[in-house]
Amino acid sequence: MTITRRHLGPRMAQSVVHGDTIYLAGQVATDTAGGVAGQTESILGRIDQLLAECGSDKSKLLSATIYLTDIATFGEMNGVWEKWVDGKNVPARTTVEAKLAAPQYLVEITVIAAR
Repeated sequence: MTITRRHLGPRMAQSVVHGDTIYLAGQVATDTAGGVAGQTESILGRIDQLLAECGSDKSKLLSATIYLTDIATFGEMNGVWEKWVDGKNVPARTTVEAKLAAPQYLVEITVIAAR
């Protein structure tokens, strides 16, 4: 079975496809000025792009892990998530509070999807 890696950097790939499973690296917002809601929208847009490149979409999500720097923003993030996610095909999901790689990042999301 082949493994395809896309958007390679010195430490990681942004996506890895193994068979019919797609693994995305944790995604953070490129524009961090929009607060939790804005960052979540930006991240979900990037996830859409990466999944499309790999021949998939959000209806095929298997799992999502969401990291918030402040769990008190759970509702704000969920408001954006619920508008975006395919309500008939929701993934298994975990949301945790965590320190992220840099202080400007308020949200990080990683997903696993089928092709």
